[in-house]
Amino acid sequence: MHESLVERRNGAERRSHSLGAYWHGARRPRRKSGRRAADATYPIIDWHSPRTFALSVAILLLCAADGVLTVILMANGAEEVNPFMAKFVPHSLGWFAAVKLALTAMGVAILAACSRMKLFRAISGEALLVLVLLGYAVLIGYELRLVGQIS
Repeated sequence: MHESLVERRNGAERRSHSLGAYWHGARRPRRKSGRRAADATYPIIDWHSPRTFALSVAILLLCAADGVLTVILMANGAEEVNPFMAKFVPHSLGWFAAVKLALTAMGVAILAACSRMKLFRAISGEALLVLVLLGYAVLIGYELRLVGQIS
């Protein structure tokens, strides 16, 4: 059956892959919800809610604040408790900040992409973003209290 099908494409790509095409797709997303029954469980979409964007930006801002407060505390004798990040602190503050933001950004991007999915069959990606944000808020509050004790 497949041998009888005639290939009609001539090999020339008719779609353009320019920055303008990506910009157009970003301003006018086509997939705001899943199209198939299977998409109810794992929807792949082009558009995410403004709430997901706000959560993502807030987490990244709190991550940057955490990095700044960590450096201030370490300058006053504190130690980095995270063993992975402690490897980057003595070498360069630039590497510390870059690795910290890059790892957080990757995690946030994955959770934002999965914001409508049920992760671990129990909780949505967006709910996990809220939990991460709350965790960072508690951490920043703790670090601010420690900085207040230094002064």
